Amino acid sequence: MTEATLDVVGIGNAIIDLLAHSEDAFLDQHKLAKGAMTLIDEPTAERLYTAMGPVTRASGGSAGNTIAGLGSLGAACGYIGKLRDDELGDAYRHDLLAAGVRFTTAMATEGPATARCIIFVTSDGERTMNTYLGACVNLTADDIDETLVASAKITYLEGYLYDDPQAKAAFHRAADIAHAAGRKVALSLSDSFCVERHRDDFLDLVANRIDILFANDSEVASLFPDTGLDAALDRLSAMVDLAAVTLGSEGSIVVRGGERIKSPAAKVERVVDTTGAGDLYAAGFLYGLTNELPLAECARIAGLAAAEVISHFGARPETPLREYAALA
Repeated sequence: MTEATLDVVGIGNAIIDLLAHSEDAFLDQHKLAKGAMTLIDEPTAERLYTAMGPVTRASGGSAGNTIAGLGSLGAACGYIGKLRDDELGDAYRHDLLAAGVRFTTAMATEGPATARCIIFVTSDGERTMNTYLGACVNLTADDIDETLVASAKITYLEGYLYDDPQAKAAFHRAADIAHAAGRKVALSLSDSFCVERHRDDFLDLVANRIDILFANDSEVASLFPDTGLDAALDRLSAMVDLAAVTLGSEGSIVVRGGERIKSPAAKVERVVDTTGAGDLYAAGFLYGLTNELPLAECARIAGLAAAEVISHFGARPETPLREYAALA
């Protein structure tokens, strides 16, 4: 096995986030499921964009946020995701390259526009996401850069991307390349509604191609319905080498075989926007893991990274995380 030149390569939906503050009444008026991620079509995206208030625009996507967090911690990363060669696509590509991320995926010259996620953030910090996948759905197995994947210690897959059959094939190819190179594969379950849509496929993917799993307690409950958390963790421990499950204000629990490590949540003075909390938790944990730190320390860094991102508007760090987590 050759020495890895990258820490993590992320594969996910390359999405521009359009964020605005909102009231619950607005969500009710537009029949939006508070706190959920809902897939929408282009006309709905245009309607919601027209109706929303002042907008903050930022490169996003779950795996993209994780890669940005890893970069902020000092990790060497790559990213694979499909963009259109339009204004939003150019902005997304610029953000990746400016952050030092290796990005080699060919941009589409025709077809759907670059994806966008319209996010309404209420006063309690909850985010309601409405995603037009656009060009994302055209990511295929042919877009998986074999050299890039084989060069990374860990390939990190975003569960949201699993909505399209082409993307499933891309996941499988990436996992097979990583394992053939002696590397590890991690998966984020992303969203409980996503798990419900693809439960059987996810169970097969986790059991046969995943080494490291990231989820929150509601996603675990969706993966193993009618099963308590303790029993679900036992099942996970039999399926993957390592699982990290976030528990909101209760912190997180890391499972490896019969070992369970509980980590408290990092203190946050005020929760402003929970967008990206799970993504940045994964970033902190993967940073620790690729630097061969103890699991408790991985969870500590993960909690700090999540705390930083929920203390402000937007899904990517504002404070350099290496400094924030006292790693400098």
